[in-house]
Amino acid sequence: MEKELLYPVTNQYRFDQSLDGLWDFKFDEAAEGQQQGWPQKGLPAAIQMPVPASFNDFFTDKAAREYTGDFWYAKRVFVPRAFQGRVIGLRFGAATHRATVYVNGQEIRQHEGGFLPFTADISSVVKFDQENLVVLKLNNELHRDALPAGDTGVLKNGKKMAKPFFDFYNYSGLNRSVQLMAVPQDRVTDYSVTTTLTATTAEVHYTVTTSQATAKVTVTLQDEQGTVVATGHGRQGTLIVDQPQLWNVRDAHLYTIAIQLTVNDDPVDEYRDQIGLRTIEIVGHQILVNGEPVYLKGFGRHEDSIYAGRAFDLNVEKRDFELMKWMGANSFRTSHYPYDEAVYRFADREGFLIIDEVPAVGFKMAAASFLGGLDQSFFDGEWTTELYKKHLDQITDMVHRDKNHPSVLAWSLLNEPDTSSKSAVPYFEKLFADTQALDPDQRPRTFTLNEDDTFDTSYCKQFPDFYLLNRYPGWYHKWGYEISDGEAGLRAELDKWQASEIDKPVVFSEYGADTQPGLHKLPSVMWSEEYQIELLQMFNRVFDSYDFIRGEQPWNLADFQTVEGNMRVNGNKKGLFTRDRQPKEAAFYLRKRWAGIDNNFKN
Repeated sequence: MEKELLYPVTNQYRFDQSLDGLWDFKFDEAAEGQQQGWPQKGLPAAIQMPVPASFNDFFTDKAAREYTGDFWYAKRVFVPRAFQGRVIGLRFGAATHRATVYVNGQEIRQHEGGFLPFTADISSVVKFDQENLVVLKLNNELHRDALPAGDTGVLKNGKKMAKPFFDFYNYSGLNRSVQLMAVPQDRVTDYSVTTTLTATTAEVHYTVTTSQATAKVTVTLQDEQGTVVATGHGRQGTLIVDQPQLWNVRDAHLYTIAIQLTVNDDPVDEYRDQIGLRTIEIVGHQILVNGEPVYLKGFGRHEDSIYAGRAFDLNVEKRDFELMKWMGANSFRTSHYPYDEAVYRFADREGFLIIDEVPAVGFKMAAASFLGGLDQSFFDGEWTTELYKKHLDQITDMVHRDKNHPSVLAWSLLNEPDTSSKSAVPYFEKLFADTQALDPDQRPRTFTLNEDDTFDTSYCKQFPDFYLLNRYPGWYHKWGYEISDGEAGLRAELDKWQASEIDKPVVFSEYGADTQPGLHKLPSVMWSEEYQIELLQMFNRVFDSYDFIRGEQPWNLADFQTVEGNMRVNGNKKGLFTRDRQPKEAAFYLRKRWAGIDNNFKN
């Protein structure tokens, strides 16, 4: 069960109960909770904490907001006798960054990684028809051999402090839903689908994994009217759909796949999900969906909102999708970590393309001293051996979880790593080799190249299937009145890409200017709303000059929280929208531009 990542469902065979709400919560600055018997007795003098939520922004005390170290959650959970005979699990959508799960005083499992779900099989310790004590120890310290990367310092007063090598706040806690699950002993544990298209049909190739080899598998496919359009038998097969309704960009059609298990002709499990019939290819400079070229218009984003921090909030997500639709966007990147599963289901339904990113961020220690960087190549560090294991493990889980979403266009394996040193090459060679076969759909793989990793300086240009460029002329260099020199420098780099033999698409995945909403100046100055528009106009002139540029995703959809520093005014303000999701002037400018750019722009 602990390797199963299917989205929880409730039906006549499976039960899924939300444990969201108020949990007991306690900091453990002295790391004494285990010694004091908290897993067995619960948390003494605990406070109440909402789940899902990051704990940080609820507090009025700065030491609590910035807390780094061990902290605990506890809740008493009633398990009905009706669950007896099934496999019982606790599923955590996300726990930052290391977790140890205890039930009724016994340690069940550990997990590392704060942005992907994991399940604890509690079948052997659960007590039926009574309350069970669930206790969770979390740790949010940052380390160089972990994702995302950073350090944990100790102040002179003894307090620990997170020092991220990345530019977003280290929000911590149970940031996504917690669920109690009861599933059959004989059950579907995973499935995969890929699609091949002909002129009049779609061939849906499926593979089903089950917990027991003796169960018989039947797979059906239903259209949006509930009509069964294809049926298959066995753990592997192909479903032929005549005159299919394809999943297209901003024109999504979904089919329901139903997988039924029988033992001795008795049904024992069924799992249903929604899939889309579509293909993805990279051919030359083109990004193709169903054989048709697509120009990406969208954003880098963050799971970030007022009060609850990085907690998934369905209300905020609904607003974000409505804003992106209003803008005329068709895509986004899950910067810089996999998002809650509901985000992908939104995107499947709305026809958005997703560049799905693993939390391999901060792998560039010299990038910016204000983020705690050191003047050396990250990949020269002795920590990379242990880091690689965690990196590959989280890519594997991301692909495993998200592989059946039609919205997922590509996998981003790193954000802004240091590729200007030859020491990065062995790491990249192994990473791209080890991830080659993970995705049955063989989606493109990529990573973002930052300001220092140019056409001339990067040693890792051979690895991605297409390029993501993060570039900041006009903001981090050649700013203000020098922006014309910034444009000239950007064009000079792109001229080298154009003159090279590289025949792959380039998508600009980050660019922008911090902007204080309501600040106006004529003529413009940095931080003003006028300057943000001028910077976007400069980039757009450049994009329109090069055929191989096949997408633009400015940074960011909305303002978001970062660590304190003299480079930030209460967070990163590069959003086209404020943190409470209201438009800056640049949103209206970009909306007008995108209204004149269809999916076939440059084709």
